[in-house]
Amino acid sequence: MLNKALWKKRIYAILSLDSHPAHIAAGFAVGVFISFTPFFGLHTPIAIAAAFIFRLNKLTCVTGAWVNTPITVVPALTVSYKLGRFLRGRPVNELPLQTLKALEGGGDWHNLEKYAKSLLLGSSIIGFFAAIIAYFVCYYLVLKFRASDSTQAELAREMEEVGEELE
Repeated sequence: MLNKALWKKRIYAILSLDSHPAHIAAGFAVGVFISFTPFFGLHTPIAIAAAFIFRLNKLTCVTGAWVNTPITVVPALTVSYKLGRFLRGRPVNELPLQTLKALEGGGDWHNLEKYAKSLLLGSSIIGFFAAIIAYFVCYYLVLKFRASDSTQAELAREMEEVGEELE
């Protein structure tokens, strides 16, 4: 389920992209936002569509969409629901356990219809803040990685001066 070698390879591929650090970080941040939405099973297609629509890097966007894993989705969903209920002025109560168990088996939206408004509101807020944090962390990591390699450091310096990707 969690293949460390695959993740290391993907992170290295992201950090060594020949693209402006802001462009890399923006794609990752949009993917992180998407990962917090309750559209289970659609995160990757939504990330690819967002990458095409907003002209973001597809690799970083899809990788960001995989941040919220099956291990973390139930706690994130529970917090999203509670936050959404609170922001809507409703009593904060638990998401029923049978709904959470049904979601683990594939994410049946019919079980979520009556909870959808609170879930969408809460997950949007959490996803927004997670995306902001992800943007700055990714930007910093790209710059730090590039500083460790002289060729990458020169490329990063030129991109910062010009403010765009170099061809």
